[in-house]
Amino acid sequence: MVFWEGYVSDEAMGTVAPVVVYWLYAGFYQLLPPLDKYRLHTRKEEEEKNAVPFVSVVRGVLFQQLVQATVAKLLFLLTSTADASGTTIQPSVPVQLAQFIVAMLVMDTWQYFVHRFMHQNKFLYRHVHSQHHRLVVPYAIGALYNHPLEGLLLDTFGGAISFLVSGMTARTAVIFFCFAVIKTVDDHCGLWLPGNIFHIFFWNNSAYHDIHHQLQGTKYNYSQPFFANWDKLLGTHMPYDLLKRPEGGFEVRLKKD
Repeated sequence: MVFWEGYVSDEAMGTVAPVVVYWLYAGFYQLLPPLDKYRLHTRKEEEEKNAVPFVSVVRGVLFQQLVQATVAKLLFLLTSTADASGTTIQPSVPVQLAQFIVAMLVMDTWQYFVHRFMHQNKFLYRHVHSQHHRLVVPYAIGALYNHPLEGLLLDTFGGAISFLVSGMTARTAVIFFCFAVIKTVDDHCGLWLPGNIFHIFFWNNSAYHDIHHQLQGTKYNYSQPFFANWDKLLGTHMPYDLLKRPEGGFEVRLKKD
């Protein structure tokens, strides 16, 4: 039993909820007070290094979400197992948890290799992936600011493949996609907040991903959005030191051997 049952179908919720959750969670970060003592970059760095206006970022994110919602709608339509009454039999909780974990691992695998290839292929980096790296100093609303082709290949197809391989129902997918959105936004929030649950349970977090956005770290820490396993297995893992700046906030510094 879920709170939307009887009001909205699982398929409709799975299409719309990730978009709504993105703007709620990213908007929460955007509306926070300055919090300079928790920032990974100063406000001056953000203004000087980021090469794209905020309005363009919002427009780019909205376009990607339109594509994602369209693909999600088609995906749910083609894979629905509902009976004549519109009811889908839900698997047991342990099975759903296993599907959730499988989906996390599949998404991580897809995004690692596609992401890494976009860095190694000079044409794709110059004409596609570099758009995301125009935000040298990440912030929450810019988490899905990508070239449309990258948004399709990396995020949209990655989500679809995770859904299909795991075998989850649309209801489980609502929770999975919303969780993946929240994690992605948090990784780009540009803050190191005390008690952040993602910093406690995931090595792949806002500081880890910040390394990848730095000029010296673009060939490292490709893993996203959950675990750092592929980086560690394939030699692209870059550890870091999290240092306090005298003027307040933190600096994420590469820890090279």
